[in-house]
Amino acid sequence: MVHSAPSPRSGGGIVSVLAVAGIVGSLMQTLVVPLIGRLPRLLHASAADASWVITVTLLVGAVATPVIGKLGDLYGKRTMMLVCSVPLVAGSVVCALSGSLIPMIAGRGLQGLGVGMIPLGVSALRDLLPPQRVGPAIALMSSSMGIGGALGLPISAAVAEYADWRVLFWGSAALSVLVGVLIWLLVPATPAAAVRGRLDLVGAFGLGAALVCLLLGVSKGGDWGWSSGATLGLLGGAVLLALLWGLWELRVRDPLVDLRTTARPQVLLTNVASILVGFAMYAQSLVLMQILQLPAALGYGLGQSMLAAGLWMAPSGLMMMAVSSLGARLSAARGPKTSLFVGALVIAAGYGTALGLMGWSWGLMIAGCVGSAGVGLAYGAMPALIMGAVPRSETASANSFNTLMRSIGTSVCAAVIGVVLAQLTVTVGGHTLPSETGFRTALLIGCGVAVVAALVTLTLPKARAAAAPAPVAAATPAPASAPAPVAGPAPAAADVLGPWEDAFRTHDPAPEGRHHPRPVQEEAGVLSLEERDELLWLRRENAELRRELDVLMRGAGVWLKNLADDKPAG
Repeated sequence: MVHSAPSPRSGGGIVSVLAVAGIVGSLMQTLVVPLIGRLPRLLHASAADASWVITVTLLVGAVATPVIGKLGDLYGKRTMMLVCSVPLVAGSVVCALSGSLIPMIAGRGLQGLGVGMIPLGVSALRDLLPPQRVGPAIALMSSSMGIGGALGLPISAAVAEYADWRVLFWGSAALSVLVGVLIWLLVPATPAAAVRGRLDLVGAFGLGAALVCLLLGVSKGGDWGWSSGATLGLLGGAVLLALLWGLWELRVRDPLVDLRTTARPQVLLTNVASILVGFAMYAQSLVLMQILQLPAALGYGLGQSMLAAGLWMAPSGLMMMAVSSLGARLSAARGPKTSLFVGALVIAAGYGTALGLMGWSWGLMIAGCVGSAGVGLAYGAMPALIMGAVPRSETASANSFNTLMRSIGTSVCAAVIGVVLAQLTVTVGGHTLPSETGFRTALLIGCGVAVVAALVTLTLPKARAAAAPAPVAAATPAPASAPAPVAGPAPAAADVLGPWEDAFRTHDPAPEGRHHPRPVQEEAGVLSLEERDELLWLRRENAELRRELDVLMRGAGVWLKNLADDKPAG
């Protein structure tokens, strides 16, 4: 079945709904931050046990995201977004009704399942929008995640301070229901895989076990001790399980994550940059919020309440949305690689601003806005880089894996910054608090990681020029009896391909030594949109391989000719 592209009139509604879904999904991660100090009393638990209320959402979200992405590729992204809204609602209700630790952890775990909605929404934009609107929509969708995180903190702080804490979860349940209804009514169905594979259950459990060991060891290492047997065992187990999982994924027919695709330079380096950007983004959030709330008597604290600190940081979330259109235009003009590079440098500039203005609340607000502008540019570029390097049938799983890389970056950041601030302390009134030197060291680390992310971005391969394929779907598709042919990649000139032009041709050459690709229908009958797109992508790869082989063989021919010319006569 060939799905028609949505009309421009419907595109705005689709983007708005998916942006709201991104905001609600990211809200779940900051929802309980204002309650951290009160959770032990509210849930009748120790502080260490109560911290699982935050940790479990991170763990479940990290494990579920790649699985949900793969299911989105298999069964349709809209379908899985609707499925994700169910645990968001159920988890919020369970938390609202909880009076003890175990139900609260269970509810927060269900909320973590809904985080997979965000990369699904980003991937669905490629299926639902005309090509010229995909870039700006991805940038807006990506920035919406920052909006949820930045605005969620002051909103949840206000509710926790002036109302019953359960209102937070009833409100999140209502928002989740609203998102599910909007997706049902306004987001069209997205095409499922043309040839449906199977979910790799062994791969899903293997990746989940490796991630649980890694993230649990990283997040709890500070409490248990980094040299403790539990921490070292978890981190060692994560490495072993990851190696076994990788071997399995390379052998299985339908892998959860296609490691061969992930190993392509553009995908691999983008994921490495995503880890670094996730680290740099989260370090700023950790440091600035603490400086704002520490007592002013310390000399470097600013004495703000949780609500006031959240309000000082709220403009940074709005800044992410403000730069989304700028990032889209920059990516369209210079490519998403440039946007990611500029974004990483702007994040580094935000840390420099914080180092110079950390003595004033307004100074930290400016630093937060600068850093968030860089995050907005980077987050809008990363999905575009990923989707530009993978076939359409793998966009959801590839984007979900990229989201997982960012989550790993934030988790490692929390551990590293936690160690730094725990080692560089001062004692005031019997309380041990992070010192000014500790905060400055943390800011310098964040700045350095952002610079490394920019350097990694420079190693991304340059975009290869390829002829845009002819439209394969219009608002009114052509009759099946006379389908419009779909052009393959533009044929290269004879002086470029040379005598090796026919190396990969499976049919008779066209006149004058030029290769004119046959219409898709001529090769395999009437194909679906998914199959056409896959075939065109393979053709582009094939054409590039032929060009590279021609360069190699032409060089070998020149070398042999020179060798023959230099050989003494007789």
